[in-house]
Amino acid sequence: MIKSREPFKVAAVQFNPRLNRRNSNIRELAKVVREAAENGAKLIVTPEMATTGYHYLDRSAVAPYVDTIPGITTAQFTQIAKEYGTYIVIGLAEHDLTSGLFYNSAALVGPEGYIGKYRKIHQWVVENYWSCWGDMGCPVFETELGRIAMIICQDSTYFESARLAAVNGADILCFPTNSSGASISLLQHWAEMNGLYVVSANRSNTEEDFHMIGLSAVWSPSGKKLAEAPYSAFEDETKEEARIIYGDVDPDHYDNMAKERMLERRMESYKDLMLFLGPWDYVKNTVSRDIHAAALQYEPVIGDKKANLEKVKQLVYEKVDAGVNLLVLPELSLVGPVNAKKKQEILPFAETDDGPSVREMKQLALEADAHVVFGFVEQEERHYYNTAVLISPQGEVIGKHRKIHLNEWDESWATPGTHIAVTPIDGFSRVGLMIGYDATFPEVAGVLAVKRADLICIPTSWNGDYGVDIGINQRMFPTPYPEGSLTTWDAVAKAAQSYTIVANFVGTEYEFKGRSAIYNLDQNYVNDQTVIANDTGEEVLMNNFMTMKSDWWLDQEKLILTRRTESYKPLVTQVPPFL
Repeated sequence: MIKSREPFKVAAVQFNPRLNRRNSNIRELAKVVREAAENGAKLIVTPEMATTGYHYLDRSAVAPYVDTIPGITTAQFTQIAKEYGTYIVIGLAEHDLTSGLFYNSAALVGPEGYIGKYRKIHQWVVENYWSCWGDMGCPVFETELGRIAMIICQDSTYFESARLAAVNGADILCFPTNSSGASISLLQHWAEMNGLYVVSANRSNTEEDFHMIGLSAVWSPSGKKLAEAPYSAFEDETKEEARIIYGDVDPDHYDNMAKERMLERRMESYKDLMLFLGPWDYVKNTVSRDIHAAALQYEPVIGDKKANLEKVKQLVYEKVDAGVNLLVLPELSLVGPVNAKKKQEILPFAETDDGPSVREMKQLALEADAHVVFGFVEQEERHYYNTAVLISPQGEVIGKHRKIHLNEWDESWATPGTHIAVTPIDGFSRVGLMIGYDATFPEVAGVLAVKRADLICIPTSWNGDYGVDIGINQRMFPTPYPEGSLTTWDAVAKAAQSYTIVANFVGTEYEFKGRSAIYNLDQNYVNDQTVIANDTGEEVLMNNFMTMKSDWWLDQEKLILTRRTESYKPLVTQVPPFL
């Protein structure tokens, strides 16, 4: 349905409605939207609940201000859409006349009139007092500009929301929000991981002691920030003023690497995303554990097990602090990503899960008195796997993961794994594993969350082929992200609410990028911090943290209890329509 592949302008309207003033809010919002349209914006996004304000204590409080969709509000903005040939997303409180129920919704109108709506799936505390959970999934609407989807505010805390938009075929994700920072902190991640333009419209003022920080933004499918409004502090004298920010969307970028990765999704491995393990989940940890972890970063000698083993031992014995109880090594730790074009060429490096490399790592675990995660080429009958195992301090293999999503360099010889597992360890943690490229598929982190992993280890051999530097505005955090933080791995930690340890190689021959890391659960949480290794040199990166932040606004328990699995079915059953 796209009529033109020419770039076009989009606008995020940072508008601050007054509580309980629907009619005047609509008039004022229409003026700002009209200004954006006059300036050539072909897609205009407004904030969440832009016609009413946000804080309502119950159904009776919001009842005078709800509207049907289509209704009074959409009719007002349809006039502007028709006059200027533009598309407009309006955040509003919806009244469903058939059921009498209320929803926190967003409506899309265009030059031909009302197009469709979205009902917020994942709600924050305030809406629960009056609004029903969204019951429409994440629809995508065909327009002359491309395929448009909408999600709202708290939805972005759950990877499933933006992923549903991508799986359903979206090109552009519109994001009305009323955010103090949390809901906008992952938009860059979801833009880059899903190959979507994201247009985010926030507020910049204070309502009922809740301060919204502005930073409305436009993100490209590669995770590049195209435009951003200023940060709005509580004491900002201009915080009540409306702002419009503009960015350019190029339809040629609708086709991108992230969307191509959709072909590689392994839906059979994601089925557990549909499980709702609510309050009666008896396998979860209930006690926070003290973890002293180390990620080993070194330059491998490709194919030389002996040389790499000596290097690993040297790092452990000379640089790992006493008391470290977890060591994580890179992908295929003792051979590196060998250049094998067919299965016969991998044979010299392959061994069983009780082969010499595993035995050496068992001995290392015993001597270091620590859990060890390392990777090797596993042979089982005629199959070869890119495998990582978890070894206990007693020298026993207690967990295993076979890489599910293969890269160009291992797909010629490796059989993909199928199972995403969590290893429970008494007195320690529930450990989940993934390998390298697996991390680009957020479904893997989602399954690990469902299975209650409170620690995720990622052996990798990353050379910059995915992920981008975190570019979100650091003013929203009390402690900024450290330099070198990467969207992909941070998304794993945040989406699973599980501390995530990444171990990578360095070296010029294969251009490994280092940046081994230990990612925390929320950059606003000041007790534990994300730490990042350098990008060129060998290093042992260490960090102490306590698992399970049960005193925080969001933890894995709250995440699990607020997942809306009835909406997630397309993630485990559906091939995107653009493929």
